Amino acid sequence: MPDGKGADMGYHMIAFLGGFLLDLIFGDPYFLPHPVRFIGSLISAVEARLQREEGGKEDDAGQSEKAVRRRKRVEIRRGIALVFLVAGCVELIVVILLLSAYLIHPYIGVALETLMTYQILAAKCLKVESTKVFRCLEEGNLEKARMAVSMIVGRDTQHLDEEGVAKAAIETVAENTSDGVIAPMLYLALGGPVLGFLYKAVNTMDSMVGYKNETYLYFGRPAARLDDFVNYIPARISAWLMIAAAFLLGKNYSAKRAAAIYRRDRRKHASPNSAQTESVCAGALGIRLAGNAVYFGKTVIKPYIGDALRGIEYEDIRRANRLMYVTACLCEMLCICGMIYIGITTGGFI
Repeated sequence: MPDGKGADMGYHMIAFLGGFLLDLIFGDPYFLPHPVRFIGSLISAVEARLQREEGGKEDDAGQSEKAVRRRKRVEIRRGIALVFLVAGCVELIVVILLLSAYLIHPYIGVALETLMTYQILAAKCLKVESTKVFRCLEEGNLEKARMAVSMIVGRDTQHLDEEGVAKAAIETVAENTSDGVIAPMLYLALGGPVLGFLYKAVNTMDSMVGYKNETYLYFGRPAARLDDFVNYIPARISAWLMIAAAFLLGKNYSAKRAAAIYRRDRRKHASPNSAQTESVCAGALGIRLAGNAVYFGKTVIKPYIGDALRGIEYEDIRRANRLMYVTACLCEMLCICGMIYIGITTGGFI
């Protein structure tokens, strides 16, 4: 590892900025293997192993209340085991790789840290995938638009109209401004890829097992609660940065309305974090998001977020992406300023 706190911060800052720029330029090329796919495979393998060891899931029907309570405890314990095993394995691999690289040579360490930082961030990927939805709607191909949006949302999309498809894409961009960009960026700034990949592991577990259905209601609860915890502060920072971004963007955006809707609607979601950035986006664009949605064939009742000052347009997908990009740049600049300050106060840079 590098010598001295100042040098450490200098290397960390280079990797942090380099990874951010690589993400903005290249995104996630499909032909390259991605660590999140490895994390997903690890989660599936550990879950399958835990299921076998416990004899699989049982049905509550016909069981005594005591037996049901016991099953709940078993499921939660298995969920906790999943969190520790997956997070521990991911962290061990990251620490070994980074330590080895820096021990060989600091520049090799910086190169690897830059690559890891690049792989953790997802701004360009979010833009690319949501823009596919925009292009399909622009061409008037609703079926292709439904297919494209189904790749980035969890709800059923086969019966969505054009406005419903656009709204789903906008909500994904708004929510993932925090989950996919600002939150990992903040953890990267605080602890490099070690904290960054820990966050991605938790976030991926929540996306795979954090459902409130019969299969994952108890087994996925530890991952879901941990994801709520690690996103609590980043989601609120993301919201205020997004309000600042709306102010900077000016035309077609309203920072004043974004702040007002944020204060009013930020808690209108089952998750304590998801409506934070959704409410800002809805307010900034003057549209209404959320509302009832269908998941796995069942309608989930949800409150609306924002005011329908106008109808949703497919152009709003691009507007949401611009809001996300400016928010990301603001966060990057603030983090870099923080690193410069720490580097100066701890002994200078390289």
